[in-house]
Amino acid sequence: MKDIRVLAGPRVFRMIMDGEFSLDSITSFVGPATGPRWLLASGFDRTLLREHALGRRNPLLLAGASAGALRFAAWLQPEPLKAYERLVDGYLSLDFSKNHGPADILSAFRRLVDDYIQDDVLSFSLVSQRYRMAIMSARFRKVLSVEFKPFQAMVLAMAFSANLVSHSCLSLFFERVVFFQGPLPPWFCLRKDFRGRTVPLTAVNFKHALLASSAVPLAMAGVRDIFGAPYGLYRDGALTDYHLNQRFDRRESDVTLLFTHDSRIAPLWFDKGLPFRRPPADYLDNLLMVLPSEEFLATLPGGRIPERRDFKTFAGDPGARESCWRETVNRSAHLGEVFLDAVSGEGFRSKVERLA
Repeated sequence: MKDIRVLAGPRVFRMIMDGEFSLDSITSFVGPATGPRWLLASGFDRTLLREHALGRRNPLLLAGASAGALRFAAWLQPEPLKAYERLVDGYLSLDFSKNHGPADILSAFRRLVDDYIQDDVLSFSLVSQRYRMAIMSARFRKVLSVEFKPFQAMVLAMAFSANLVSHSCLSLFFERVVFFQGPLPPWFCLRKDFRGRTVPLTAVNFKHALLASSAVPLAMAGVRDIFGAPYGLYRDGALTDYHLNQRFDRRESDVTLLFTHDSRIAPLWFDKGLPFRRPPADYLDNLLMVLPSEEFLATLPGGRIPERRDFKTFAGDPGARESCWRETVNRSAHLGEVFLDAVSGEGFRSKVERLA
C-alpha cells in the first residue's frame, strides 16, 4: 500500500481494529472542491464504479462541491464509466487564456457538462436506487450578487475578514444551498447544526446546480435564478463546503469516505490559509480518508499535483499542460485497486493510520 495512505477517525479506527469494518459500512462519499486536483481521484472513482464496490446494501450519499460535484454527477449516469471518461477528456481539453472572461469560462463549463451528461437520461439518473447526490452551492445576498469584478473582489475581501472572526459571520454574505436527489433531504441537512436550505434536484435544475457549484468567484460567472430554488446568484460550493464541513453519519456504524490530495482538511475555501481552522472533532469521528502517499506524488510530472494556476503556467503551450494532466490521470489509475486490495487483505489493520 505504498502509493496511498488510509487515515481513520476514532470510531472508524476502532471498527477496523475490531474487524467490524467493510465496504458496506460506507454510507457517504464526499467530493471536496479541489479544482484540477480532482484528477488524482479519477482512477480511484473509476475502480469503485467498475467493481460496484459501494452502495450495495443501502443507497450511497454522494456529497460534493465544485469539482467533487462534477465527479459524482458521472456516477449517476446510465453508463457511469463512459460518462466519467467523457468528463476527464473534456476537462483535460479545457483551455483558458487571459482573454477569457468569467462569462466565457461559464460557457466552457456548460459545454463540458452538456457533453458528459445527456439531457435525455437525467430523469433516469435522478431515480438511481444505488446513489443519492447532494450538490453544495452558495447563494449570495441580493445586494452582493454583482458580477462587476472590482466590487466582487471587495465583497470577497470583506467575507474573508468576517471569516477570521467566525464562520457564522459569512451568513451576512451568502447562504449554503444543498440541491439534493431523493424523496427527502439527506440526513446531514436535518441535523441541528446544519446551516442552510435544501432544494430538490430535478431534470430541469440539475445542470444549473452543477454549474453553480463550480462557479469560482472572480474566475467564472455565477448562475442566476435556478429553477425550484430561491431567486439569486449562485456560486462555488467551496465557499460553504471546501473539503469537509458537515457530519454525514446517521448511525454509529456509518462511515464517511473522503479521497483527497492532502491530510489537512479545511472546512471552507476561506480557511485554506488558516491552519488553525479544522472541522469539529465529531465531524471526523466516522471519517475514512484516503490520499496519495508522498512517494506516489513524487512520481507525477514535475513532482506535483495539477492546479488551477497551470492554465497560466502553460498559457503558451496548452498541449503540454494537457499532457501533464493526462499523465497524472494515467498514473493514478491504480489507486482504487490498491485501496480495495488493502481493505480485503488480512493486513489492513496494520496499514491504517489513526486520524489525529
